[in-house]
Amino acid sequence: MIKKLLIANRGEIACRVMRTAKAMGIQTVAVYSDADAKALHVLQADEAVYLGPAPSKDSYLRGTAIIEYAKKLGVDAIHPGYGFLSENAEFAKACAAHDIIFVGPPASAIEAMGSKSAAKKIMESAGVPLVPGYHGDDQDEATLKQASDAMGYPVLLKAAAGGGGKGMRQVWKESEFSAALSAAKRESMASFGDEHMLVEKYLTRPRHVEIQVFCDTHGNGVYLFERDCSVQRRHQKVIEEAPAPNFPANIRQQMGEAALQAAKAINYVGAGTVEFLYDEDGSFYFMEMNTRLQVEHPVTEMITGEDLVRWQLDVAEGKALPKSQSELTLTGHAFEARIYAEDPNNDFLPASGTLSLIKTPTLSTSTSYQNSQSLNETPTLSSQSSALNETPTLSSQSSASKVRIDTGVQQGDDISVYYDPMISKLVVWGENRDAALKQLVSALKQYHIDGVTTNIDFLIDVASSAPFSKAELTTTFIDKHADTLFNNQSQSVDAELPAIALLSVLSRNQGKAKIGSLPSPWGTIGSWRPNMGYQESLSVMVNHEVHSLTIRHIAESDNTLNQKAISLKVSKDSESIEVTGHIVGDKLIASVEGVRRTYHFSNNEGQFGLFGQDSPCHFKVLAPDMGDDDDNHNGASLDAPMNGTVVAHLVEIGDSVKKDAPLLIMEAMKMEHSITAPCDGVVRGYFYQPGELVDGGSVLIDFDSDSKGE
Repeated sequence: MIKKLLIANRGEIACRVMRTAKAMGIQTVAVYSDADAKALHVLQADEAVYLGPAPSKDSYLRGTAIIEYAKKLGVDAIHPGYGFLSENAEFAKACAAHDIIFVGPPASAIEAMGSKSAAKKIMESAGVPLVPGYHGDDQDEATLKQASDAMGYPVLLKAAAGGGGKGMRQVWKESEFSAALSAAKRESMASFGDEHMLVEKYLTRPRHVEIQVFCDTHGNGVYLFERDCSVQRRHQKVIEEAPAPNFPANIRQQMGEAALQAAKAINYVGAGTVEFLYDEDGSFYFMEMNTRLQVEHPVTEMITGEDLVRWQLDVAEGKALPKSQSELTLTGHAFEARIYAEDPNNDFLPASGTLSLIKTPTLSTSTSYQNSQSLNETPTLSSQSSALNETPTLSSQSSASKVRIDTGVQQGDDISVYYDPMISKLVVWGENRDAALKQLVSALKQYHIDGVTTNIDFLIDVASSAPFSKAELTTTFIDKHADTLFNNQSQSVDAELPAIALLSVLSRNQGKAKIGSLPSPWGTIGSWRPNMGYQESLSVMVNHEVHSLTIRHIAESDNTLNQKAISLKVSKDSESIEVTGHIVGDKLIASVEGVRRTYHFSNNEGQFGLFGQDSPCHFKVLAPDMGDDDDNHNGASLDAPMNGTVVAHLVEIGDSVKKDAPLLIMEAMKMEHSITAPCDGVVRGYFYQPGELVDGGSVLIDFDSDSKGE
């Protein structure tokens, strides 16, 4: 029996595993790096041990150190989560050698599926359908290119040891092959220490459908239906749903049985996911098997009412699966949206920084258990199921909807450059797809985060789009509908200017009030004047656009201690609008022309975030003599678009280059990003060498444009 469990992971999955372990009466041990010393998973664990510096290789990938700590603390089992050591066969073997239960499949199964090329051969022998491709050991570039030429372009280069979209490149024509192969190999080596590649025919309109399988040590195996994960960027999933829409029952059964066939071919035990490409004609092809719990497992829990982590722990103890295939039921529909610190309008570049504001959805029908100690709030849809302790039961006739948030961060935490930039997973359930989708859009609009750039607005645009609503899903969904999904922030901010002006004045007065304890007529800019109302000019930069406002102070009254309710007349050009309101904590209560609204806001040293019903506004108040905030940037230098590491210089100093020529490669969170020439010019020098860590905004390259001459 497992009495003490070490979770060899971090973030939301560590917190997720702890919730179930605690509900089962199991003690928990966390591990952490320098970057995570005060992280949520550390705070929630019964015990925590320090592994080392922030880089994964110095901390979360130190399998020997983790096992030594486990032995010292009397740990019975180690749960690896996903990523890090979760699919490391040597780590699984080491656990077994020290009589510690590895909550996952046997090492032999991990080894069998660890190489994509070896996995293809096993699946081919087991009769599982495969995408045409080259999975051989000869890694000479000429051999790989010959296979690609024979298949016909486009092809997909994939790291044999890969996952999460790393070490993967689409090649659309022969001339792109060499550069794509080099990039894929570099990324694969950086992520997995292995540059072995395979090549597959790239299907242009497939769906990504995966099957959740579970096997025990008694020879039992089941599949817990499917998930559609087609909406992706950079081969990484953005929104997942279960069950797959427009998915025939006979295909569900055929794919489920094929997935079980794949699992049994390698004597699998525990939770696993078999991923398929599902083509327009109804055919499907094996892609890979992930020998761990998936990031998107909550949607399966939502539609089945089962706790998959509990299943994992029970199976690890040697128990039989709690249900047979015929006992499993599918109820309702669920979505999972991955909330990332990244910029969708800048090629999804990852972001880092401090989470200065986190406000989660607060619908009356929603239940967020991001900091809870059990799965009390996840809906169980079968009245017979006891998988989630003390969970309210929803009958299949219930019209209720549920919201679940899995996270490993809280307000004030940092998003580090060292790890995946996921902030949380927003999971919703509804009676059917339409109900669940409405719940998803509503919950996303109520999810407010500031301090880092996030993909929330982009997720809203995806979930609200007509193609997504109609379930017109393919793995190229985002690229195909880019015009609809990107750069939708162009709507006028004029409607929010009264609230922006109100917040600017209230925050200024609030700050002045804190300077001293004694009231002073000079400490507050108010409405009283001996002969006339006070009027001022205010310039604000909203989402990088300057707005000039005239503000007339109408009235002011005491509201609460150190807080004032004020009335203003805000004018821009020839239009004037009256606004009244006050601040309560991090909320702005504003009445504009008689319509009352509540906003959340953050104030980071004069950089404001204002979150209302529509897209958030980010603004700062410009000093009267600031003008247009000219930073004197003359275009002769190139800046780092994010925090990261310089990987390679691609051009020699003194070389002339054309516009858009790649100059330098950066890596952030194990994804590569090319820095390209903004125009024709000459590279005069590099300010950072390969291997050096660079802060976002740092000047990388000394670059002369042709227009400047020699």
